[in-house]
Amino acid sequence: MFGQAREGIVRASWRVTAATLIVAGTTVAAAPLHAQGYPSRALRIVVPSSAGSGADFSARLISQPLSERLGQQVVIENRAGAATMIGTELVAKSPPDGYTLLLGVGTLATTPAMYKKVPYDAQRDFAPITQLASVANVLVVHPSLPAKSVKELIALARARPAEIAFASSGTGTLPQLSMELFLVMTGTKMLHVPYKGPGPGLIDLLAGRVSAMTTSTTAAFPHIRSGRLRVLGVTTARRVAVMPDVPTIAEAGVPGYESVQWWGLLVTAGTPAEIVARLNKDVVSVMSVRDIKERFEREGMAVVAGTPQEFTAFIRSETEKWARIVKAAGILPE
Repeated sequence: MFGQAREGIVRASWRVTAATLIVAGTTVAAAPLHAQGYPSRALRIVVPSSAGSGADFSARLISQPLSERLGQQVVIENRAGAATMIGTELVAKSPPDGYTLLLGVGTLATTPAMYKKVPYDAQRDFAPITQLASVANVLVVHPSLPAKSVKELIALARARPAEIAFASSGTGTLPQLSMELFLVMTGTKMLHVPYKGPGPGLIDLLAGRVSAMTTSTTAAFPHIRSGRLRVLGVTTARRVAVMPDVPTIAEAGVPGYESVQWWGLLVTAGTPAEIVARLNKDVVSVMSVRDIKERFEREGMAVVAGTPQEFTAFIRSETEKWARIVKAAGILPE
């Protein structure tokens, strides 16, 4: 009797074990199937700046070919405001399902140092997909300033500390931080004059009311060509195709100098790794298309299109760099 009871218990145990294994196997299989079924509906790319910006241009340029690869519509949604924090926060608080993407910009790395309260953590709340592109700024001066090279500008700034005025598109913007990086690395001082956007600053530079500025190659090029502005160097580590004869600031006298505006795609942290990998594969594929790459280059942008790991390391490096510069320049967070 006891033997029969024991045999019944063993059989029941095997039935339970088998059922458990079946359920477990089904669960394990379900995870990849969920990723394989992605995407099953439209995606949106949130651009945290207004239409017409470099970020908006980048998002719209890749949206259609990306849609073709994913088999779903890709919609662009502009959510500008609060130094790009409004749109960025929206994505940080979205479900981690890969359907809401952020067109991240350089402010993702600068806002932590510039603002006391940032409603997200750039390194904790996002999963980077890939950096799309970067663009050089140029260091330009008014022709009336007696400096025809980076080294001459450094010498002039040392001889006239805090007298030479430079324009920026606002406190904490990349044009200001690019100049602050230059000043910290050269041990010089200039007078910062912030404007509400790059346009007004460039107008005053052309009029000679300020003497220097870092601005985009696109904005400066016509004035450099006409002789209304003098270019001293580009802010990237390599020369740019549209101005091959212009040296980098690093080449021209400030070794190690580099400052770029950049754009990249990210999703909410916690998005399945399979989805991040799928998005990376398709976006990198789009960026390798000759026509797409050439259109970026015509706008003065250098295509990057790397791995999620490379983009993660880049954001961390940029965040640390600008935090040091903001502190060294004595810029107070708002």
